[in-house]
Amino acid sequence: MPALGSQRRLLGSLNCTPPATLPFTLAPNRTGPQCLEVSIPDGLFLSLGLVSLVENVLVVAAIAKNRNLHSPLYYFICCLAVSDLLVSVSNVLETAVMLLLEAGVLATQAAVVQQLDNVIDVLICGSMVSSLCFLGAIAVDRYISIFYALRYHSVVTLPRAWRIIAAIWVASILTSLLFITYYNHKVILLCLVGLFIAMLALMAVLYVHMLARACQHARGIARLQKRQRPIHQGFGLKGAATLTILLGVFFLCWGPFFLHLSLIVLCPQHPTCGCIFKNFNLFLALIICNAIVDPLIYAFRSQELRKTLQEVLQCSW
Repeated sequence: MPALGSQRRLLGSLNCTPPATLPFTLAPNRTGPQCLEVSIPDGLFLSLGLVSLVENVLVVAAIAKNRNLHSPLYYFICCLAVSDLLVSVSNVLETAVMLLLEAGVLATQAAVVQQLDNVIDVLICGSMVSSLCFLGAIAVDRYISIFYALRYHSVVTLPRAWRIIAAIWVASILTSLLFITYYNHKVILLCLVGLFIAMLALMAVLYVHMLARACQHARGIARLQKRQRPIHQGFGLKGAATLTILLGVFFLCWGPFFLHLSLIVLCPQHPTCGCIFKNFNLFLALIICNAIVDPLIYAFRSQELRKTLQEVLQCSW
């Protein structure tokens, strides 16, 4: 990804230098103070990618196996797992090819490596966009199920869900192709940053509104049972904690990457921004961590899915 200043491009492996041995290094900055640079070992990239790969494959297998999970919400969760799966596969593939090139095991021409690098960049960018969109789709689905419960099955139908899924995948592929083709245009980067901000705002508004409605409902039940204070406080704290984890994980894992994109547009030559650019690998690692956490938040909390997952694991043994 040339526009991102990525330190993980395959072409760099054709003329590589030995990596730093320390996880934290101070990168020299000619026009300012030294920068703290976090070096992510290739082994860590591979480990995170493989963990995410296994987790998301299990989610897809469980949803595919159990017909009770063949609903719009679980299809969105399945597509989110596929998106996270592609993020993991692309990063594992890139890391593996880089290690083979550095070790001299894989010998190929620069043109071939360039094409492979472009394919991996398309996979990474497309899977990131689709992951963000499916997170938004899951939030909208849950919102409709709470505020329009009686009309949910007439509003969120399987044909509509399939059309939404198809539209997200097509948009993700087109976005990734545009991004790779016109990576030097600031408008493309701003569009990606805008997508992140839009999804963050959408999820925050919907989930906060859902929490408020749930607290209101719990308060009403408490009044009927004449136990208003304990139930309301306990439920409110639990809901607030869940909301904080959901939005906090999303922001912490995705925020640094899109901050990186924003700074490319706002201050590409500034020394302070240059310090942030040097930690691009850390931002990619955080996105892979998000691919590990997503199944825990959106999939494995379902008792039906966990039961199916146990059956899948038992069958595999």
